[in-house]
Amino acid sequence: MKLKEIYKSAVDLGIKADPRGRRRISKGLDNAKKEYNEAKPKDKAYLDNDKLINPYADTRILYGKDDLEVKNILVGIDIEVGEILLADRLIQKGKKIDLVIAHHPEGRAMAAFHEVMHMQADILNKLGVPINVAEGILKKRIDEVGRRVMPVNHNRAVDAAKLLDIPLMCIHTPADNHVTSYLQNLMDEKQPDTIDEVLDIIMDIPEYQRAAENSCAPKILAGGKSNRCGKVFVDMTGGTGGSKEAFQKLAQTDIGTIVGMHIGEEHLKEAEKNHINVLIAGHMPSDSLGINLLLDKIFQNEKMQIIECSGFRRVERTVSD
Repeated sequence: MKLKEIYKSAVDLGIKADPRGRRRISKGLDNAKKEYNEAKPKDKAYLDNDKLINPYADTRILYGKDDLEVKNILVGIDIEVGEILLADRLIQKGKKIDLVIAHHPEGRAMAAFHEVMHMQADILNKLGVPINVAEGILKKRIDEVGRRVMPVNHNRAVDAAKLLDIPLMCIHTPADNHVTSYLQNLMDEKQPDTIDEVLDIIMDIPEYQRAAENSCAPKILAGGKSNRCGKVFVDMTGGTGGSKEAFQKLAQTDIGTIVGMHIGEEHLKEAEKNHINVLIAGHMPSDSLGINLLLDKIFQNEKMQIIECSGFRRVERTVSD
């Protein structure tokens, strides 16, 4: 399978699993095309043309030729200089590695990843928060994340990949969309009554079982096991954690429990203050689940060797699962 086909499949599948729906995504792509067409010729050289076909700024081919034939892939949650050196060492020892896939963005994908946070406004709107309110409470947080990324030396891993001639790409939101839709569908189907039942559903999943074996089991951080969960909202996509003000708005909807990858202390305090239960499934196992679901679909007709590293654990499923 060629590198450009992996990239296109990841984006297309990410769109299919996106909680916003295709219509909203198409509108965003149309806006990107309009911005490109209206840009001055001298500015077009600096625009990211991938935005015309890919709504996820955190998913990019970072180094490598589009027509590269891929059979062997090293996959990790975080791919930094150390993991690139690991790939080079494995190649020296005779391991075949055609491509390295990172989940968390690097390079230009890291520099722009805060842009995907705008999708959180549409998600909140679908849950009953007015769109003007959702956009308003998110703006400050998106700007904050953007400023936080600005001074980061985001191209280190990409530079290392280029020097060692190791193709590199990152797939972030398309994978996060998959874990979100997978868990949300489970919750909607099984209709748990208590938080303990929500935890049982999650612990039936191999990625979380493996995490528990390594002392990283899912945990209830707000609310008790016997608390009734109400409507469960799986909050695992949209770049990174949103505004803490969202909890007050969600408390005015029928959301009773949030299932997330991780949560900051200030956000947790807001959840508790607004009587919203919080169950943290875990960052690495949730990312692994999302990547696994996506890879299963991308490679369903291909024989690929997947090598685990950097917190990723491979679990294969049939596409119908």
